[in-house]
Amino acid sequence: MWIYENPVRIRFGTGSLNRIGDLVHGRAYCLVTYDEPIFHDIAQRITALAGPAALTIDNVTPNPDFHMLTESCALFTAARPAPEVIVALGGGSVIDAAKVVAAGGNGFNAVKRYLEDGAGGDALTSVPIIAIPTTAGTGSEITSWGAVWDTDAGRKYSLSRRSLYPEEALIDPELMVGMPRMLTVSTALDALSHSLESIWNVNGNPVSTNHAVNAATEILDTLPGLVDDLGNLDLRVRIARAATFAGLAFSNTKTALAHSISYPITLNYGTPHGIACSFSLPMVMRGVIGAGDACDAGLRRIFGSDLLAGADRLEEFLVKLGISVDKADYGVNDGEWRQLIESAMAGERGRNFIGSQERVAESLGTNKR
Repeated sequence: MWIYENPVRIRFGTGSLNRIGDLVHGRAYCLVTYDEPIFHDIAQRITALAGPAALTIDNVTPNPDFHMLTESCALFTAARPAPEVIVALGGGSVIDAAKVVAAGGNGFNAVKRYLEDGAGGDALTSVPIIAIPTTAGTGSEITSWGAVWDTDAGRKYSLSRRSLYPEEALIDPELMVGMPRMLTVSTALDALSHSLESIWNVNGNPVSTNHAVNAATEILDTLPGLVDDLGNLDLRVRIARAATFAGLAFSNTKTALAHSISYPITLNYGTPHGIACSFSLPMVMRGVIGAGDACDAGLRRIFGSDLLAGADRLEEFLVKLGISVDKADYGVNDGEWRQLIESAMAGERGRNFIGSQERVAESLGTNKR
């Protein structure tokens, strides 16, 4: 028995930003975005289509942390008239921050208490979100949770509430044309990780696996060409569509071991999230082969019948993109790596992993290149 559900209405296609006026539908809106020229330009387009924002929050930085989100929630709480909808324009950090703002209408301390203690859910608020991603990978536009970082304490939280599913995901690949190479690679590899981790996941189901197989196959086929032709709209469409399918996959399963491994590497060493959660994928794949018939069947649809050879091809794919699969290149020595694996397996995302710690430990020696 299995259940699949995702309530987000997805509008996908080039030029779909032009629908934003219809989606706002005259409501007072808060625009959450980055304070960068390219986003100022897109914001002007939104203003022309939907009218001026009642409030703009543009203090968002990568990996939104407690300090930044305290300021964001304070701005939202003080706004008069109170915005009726939030338009999130940007990458995963912007959409995650918008979710915190939507829940933090009574101030960030209510969100902080909920994250740290699991208490005070009745103090959290709910505001509809229209998510307009400008990267292809994080999937935040079609999930019900947002990453929140406590950099002072060295911890990462996930704010998870059903009310945080965006009302609409407006995915316009034209907004992604010209995205820098490293950001293109990092976000696409985040989507690849979402796909594979939803397959080797205790929460996997036939629908999520179908989405994951579609997404992973397309990313493996398309990304090498895109990094050499960043202005290619057709390839941007394919990667954006693959990232959407990856989001639909892990929106029902959450992530697993590779993401659990990634969090301290991002926090302690500053490695971008998409790289931190993808460089270990070949190692994790080698450790999960044979752990479940459904998982093996899903992976064979992507990599062929010889899954060990498939893990080798996955490693070669990463290396050709310039992504090292050697933990030492991320500042982690052998002792730290083993401790990190043990901690990751015990974490919430690690517990979603269908493999065993012993099998993963066996595969550690193959994580060299």
